[in-house]
Amino acid sequence: MNELKDNNVHVLAYQTSKKGKTLCGDSFFYTSTDEYFVCVLADGLGSGEYANEASVAVTEMIKENHAKSVEELMELSNNVLIKKRGAAVCVFKINYATKTVIYSCVGNIRFFLYSPSGKLTYPLPVTGYLSGRPQHYHTQRFAFENHAKFLVFSDGFNIQGIKNLLKGYLPISSIADSIVGKYNNSDDDSTFILGSLL
Repeated sequence: MNELKDNNVHVLAYQTSKKGKTLCGDSFFYTSTDEYFVCVLADGLGSGEYANEASVAVTEMIKENHAKSVEELMELSNNVLIKKRGAAVCVFKINYATKTVIYSCVGNIRFFLYSPSGKLTYPLPVTGYLSGRPQHYHTQRFAFENHAKFLVFSDGFNIQGIKNLLKGYLPISSIADSIVGKYNNSDDDSTFILGSLL
């Protein structure tokens, strides 16, 4: 598992490739600064080399430009996919000072935000995928509480009972192990990113 931990956030990411494929069609990038956490999950269409090429192009672009707004990052992601396979893309940014999550997604990537008061937020993504064609983005903002958790995953995972999974005080390492044990899937590229706001 890939892990990041600082004074604001603790994140774990887990990824597997489709059976028989050496390259994963999913790619992700996240980083935390003093002001914000930013995360992208891109799922290239299909699997194998061209799916990987498309998803890596998106994550590399965001790695180089993560200070920009979520709207700008989605537009850059779309532009970098011209003449490539296309990809479902989810980008979100967590602002530590204002306690807000700014989220945008096109395609079949699921995002959940759970607050300790019991509220589960799961915005509906825009259907379709990014491919360089003019695209509608829907950017949403959500408030979060201290010790909120988030989970984002590609369609290789079919995770059920999200609220029960995220509520309570289990460390995210235990939740991640539970997801891997119960929902692992070798029929598709699969990625999840799980985080806790400290």
